[in-house]
Formats: sequence, structure tokens, C-alpha cells
Amino acid sequence: MILTSATLAVGGTFDYLKRRLGLEQAQEKIFASHFDYSRQALLYTPEHLPDPREPNFAATAAEEVVEILKASRGRAFVLFTSHQQMNEVYGRVRGRVRFPLLLQGQAPRTALLDRFRRTPHAVLFATSSFWQGVDVQGQQLSAVIIDRLPFAVPTDPVVSARVRLINEDGGNAFTDYQVPEAVIALKQGFGRLIRSVNDRGLLALLDHRIVRKQYGKVFFESLPSYGRTSRLEDVKAFMRES
Repeated sequence: MILTSATLAVGGTFDYLKRRLGLEQAQEKIFASHFDYSRQALLYTPEHLPDPREPNFAATAAEEVVEILKASRGRAFVLFTSHQQMNEVYGRVRGRVRFPLLLQGQAPRTALLDRFRRTPHAVLFATSSFWQGVDVQGQQLSAVIIDRLPFAVPTDPVVSARVRLINEDGGNAFTDYQVPEAVIALKQGFGRLIRSVNDRGLLALLDHRIVRKQYGKVFFESLPSYGRTSRLEDVKAFMRES
């Protein structure tokens, strides 16, 4: 059996995948991408925003989204981990920018993607169903903005059961399960941007925990070698070059 994927390595190994699948013996190899991520993509992690769990996060995140969209001239996916956050930020951004805004739920998924591809400078606000299996090449998609680290909802019955089982077996559910799952989800979301050797654009994560928390190191070790900045001025300069 041969397993291949662009996103399943966590921290430079397949240990998490092998534990989940029960693989005791396997040959493994991570191949370097043919994409030049350091040149093609800039990862922006603003550190001045509040913690995503704070009640004022949506308001300040919306202000940041407006500034990023101005720099990218639209042409963006704005991806969320919850419908509530998506709708609140969309409501705050709508009317603040001159670009066509599309919202998940306004039309079927395929229709929204088709409309996005055909509409110059469009911006799509969406949740998890657009984090994978979506391919938009070229300048039409020049930015992917993600509101927060995609940790699974702890009250989900499956997540809750797995967390309980790992902890009862003497493991650490957060580091052994929740962090690796979030790493894979983030890689999938960011993977919407660079789809060819000619693509170039911005990745923005509005969650400063990736920088401030110890577990953020695992995320950075798992992501491709994007250029990195925490300054909006660098974002504007990068997008002008694009």
C-alpha cells in the first residue's frame, strides 16, 4: 500500500499519521516541493490583534481583513472555523471595501466557486468546506486569510471521545491529537493559494497564538518555507510587487 499526501506530515514526520492508522512498520519519505514557497508566498501573522477567544476579536479582525483586502485588491478567500465568526466579520467588512463579496450559503458551493473565478477582484467568505478540494490558479486568488488556528471544537462528540481516550491511556490529547489535527487543517487551508509554479500571493493568519504559544513551533515546522512577516507594511510591499 502506498500513501501520498501534500499535508499529512506534522513537524517533519509521519508519526501522527502512523499512530492514527495503526502502522507499526512503514518506509517513509518527505520530498521537497517544486514550488519556491519563500519567493511565491508571504505568511503574515499580525501580533497586535486580541486572542481569538476574546469577545472583541471579530471587530478587530474585520479591520485587519479590510486592510489586507485593500492591499491584495480583493482576489481573496477569507476562511473561518465557524459560521458565526464568518457572518459577523462579513457583516463588518461589507460596505467597507469596493470589491465584490461572496458569502458561503448564498449559493451552492460549485456556483460560488464559479462566480468567484469569473468575477474580477472577488472575495469569498467561507468555512471548512472550502478549506480543501478547491483549485483556483492565477492572480484571481492572490490571498488566503484565516481567522484562527483550526482547532477542532472540543464539544464535538467524536473529538471529546478521542480526547478522553488519549488522556485515560496516559497520553496528552492536546499535543498528541488536537495540535496535529489543527496543523493538517491549517496546511490544507493555506494550500488553496499556491497551485502552480506561477502563483504568488499572501497567506494571513489572524491568530497570534502561532507566534506566542509554545505549540506554535510545531505549526511553523510543519508549514512550507514561506516568507514571514508580522508587519502590514511588508504585506503591502509584497502585494505591490505582485
